Amino acid sequence: MAVNKTKQTARIGRPPAGARAGERVKDYPQLSVRVPPEMKARLEALSVVRVTPQWRVISDAILCYFKDLSTAERHQVERVIRDKAAADQR
Repeated sequence: MAVNKTKQTARIGRPPAGARAGERVKDYPQLSVRVPPEMKARLEALSVVRVTPQWRVISDAILCYFKDLSTAERHQVERVIRDKAAADQR
């Protein structure tokens, strides 16, 4: 009499590391930015010290900048995002 056990195989490679569960960073749009050398050095240092990928440091910085905007400016930004999404669906 054979016992039927299911074996869990470990997945090969690194787990998805996107902003939300299951998302893969390699599927995100790419962005190229020119910054002064001291800003690049600061980004690299922040990434090392916080043990966080550079893309996440930049994402967090954008969110902080957004939160510092006035209510009117935040509404304008949200409107631009909605308008762009609507235009992309056409």
